[in-house]
Amino acid sequence: MKANSLSAWILAVRPYSLGNSVILILVAAALAWTDGIFHWLPSVLCLLFAVLMQCTANLVNDLWDYMKGADQPDRLGPDRAFAKGYITLRAMKAGIAAFTVASCAAGLGILLWAMRHNTLVWGGWELVAAGVACLVFAYFYTAGPWPLAYHGLGDVAVVLFFGLVPVGLTYYVLTGTWGWETTVAALACGLVIDTMLMVNNFRDREEDARCHKRTAVVCFGAEFGRWGYLALGVAAVALCLTLLAAGRVWAALLPLLYHSAHIATWRKMVRIDHGDALNVCLGETARNILLFGALLTLGIILG
Repeated sequence: MKANSLSAWILAVRPYSLGNSVILILVAAALAWTDGIFHWLPSVLCLLFAVLMQCTANLVNDLWDYMKGADQPDRLGPDRAFAKGYITLRAMKAGIAAFTVASCAAGLGILLWAMRHNTLVWGGWELVAAGVACLVFAYFYTAGPWPLAYHGLGDVAVVLFFGLVPVGLTYYVLTGTWGWETTVAALACGLVIDTMLMVNNFRDREEDARCHKRTAVVCFGAEFGRWGYLALGVAAVALCLTLLAAGRVWAALLPLLYHSAHIATWRKMVRIDHGDALNVCLGETARNILLFGALLTLGIILG
């Protein structure tokens, strides 16, 4: 692959994972639409912000995992562009800066729209704080002197920043409110998306331990990874069932279809147990996350 080519950058931003950001905004927009308060422009801006911020985080992760020794030639997971030499150090730093600026531009657009339409309770400072928190997460998930992913906090960070923050704040920007249904949907999404991190960490547990990357699986053992993966998906479906109390029958029941796919992937993961053969479970997990997002979004729209 040619250095710094378009193909190299596509590999670096990990397009297979970007659907995670998309489903978060779709779920929030569907909630707002069923509540009779939907606006397409801020929804698109929120989508842009989420995708661009995830690309930023992926690039930072690509660079710093290599610099900290986590991505070695014997890596079991998908290729990392920087570790393979497909992107130079100077280009990677420039790319991170460019995606950061683009993310901030999208965030500024969200802020200006919300202020103009008077949907904010605290005058916009809450969005500024949330934007700064997203930037901190994108960088310090793997970078800095105390990276979250290296100290057992990766799963907590994912549930927050791939669940509560994007779903809750998108709904808040559109409606000016944040109810318990939004919290339930946001947490369910965060738990489902964390299954991708869990299967990654389960696969990489031995190499992570060697480079002192103390993920939850490294800290608590392989058994935690096996049962943790199952529990995340089951808990997400159980959360959706609470939406029955709000009269959202389809939103509560349709995610049960995801449950079957999740169980099938979990059984395969347990059977394979270790090695790069687990990458098939990673692919199925990405598919299952999209399935969950589609089912929950459709269920919310149907009522």
